[in-house]
Amino acid sequence: MVNFSTAPKVLRNFTVCVLVAGLAACGSAARVQPTGINDPHEQSNRKVHALNKQVAGSGKGGGLAKAVPSEFQTVIHNVAENMAMPQVAVNSFLQGDVTGFGLATSRFAINTVLGFAGVVDAASAFKVPEHDTDFGETLYVWGVGEGPYYELPIIGPSTRRDVAGRIVDLFTNPLSYTLESPEKYVGTVTGLADRVFTKSRRSDVIADAVDGSTDSYAQARLNYLQKRRFELSQPTGTMRPDAD
Repeated sequence: MVNFSTAPKVLRNFTVCVLVAGLAACGSAARVQPTGINDPHEQSNRKVHALNKQVAGSGKGGGLAKAVPSEFQTVIHNVAENMAMPQVAVNSFLQGDVTGFGLATSRFAINTVLGFAGVVDAASAFKVPEHDTDFGETLYVWGVGEGPYYELPIIGPSTRRDVAGRIVDLFTNPLSYTLESPEKYVGTVTGLADRVFTKSRRSDVIADAVDGSTDSYAQARLNYLQKRRFELSQPTGTMRPDAD
């Protein structure tokens, strides 16, 4: 059930997030894409990397993804993506990306109404392109610098800008404020499950690319920075590669 009584809370939290990020943007050069590696926390990052390798090792071979029917994984992915579309629309709006805002809004409307609340990806059947973005990209568009590299427990490689983006994204989905419990948690739960399935399916490929190198930490760091910088260099309103 939709709860519109929380609208003031939505506006308050959203305004705080925008003001904080906007202040950070004021002191940064616009859209400067670094080419080197800024890793002043390498010692602590390597410890986290070793922990992440141990955790990933337990799922090597894509065990979880192979144990769960692909049809179920598809449903989880569809619902997670649909529940994330309002957040994508908000970030597209903040980036001045009219095309992306329209795509996210259209996909959410079509999949919610014709796709049985997102269970079926009806929007793709209507040739509506997929679109994805996050507050980390919003900060990039606003001119916030990449900052130092971090490796986070479980989540993995990131940068200071993307860490801040992940935190703000916890508050930028309007559905988090307009839906009652337990519906408000569907997006979070399915999103987490979708990430787990995705990482499980890619475990062998990632292991071969990273563990096969002489320095798996340096290889993982390079892979992430190159991929993320390439994603951010693409024009807004276009489909980026999956960031997971």
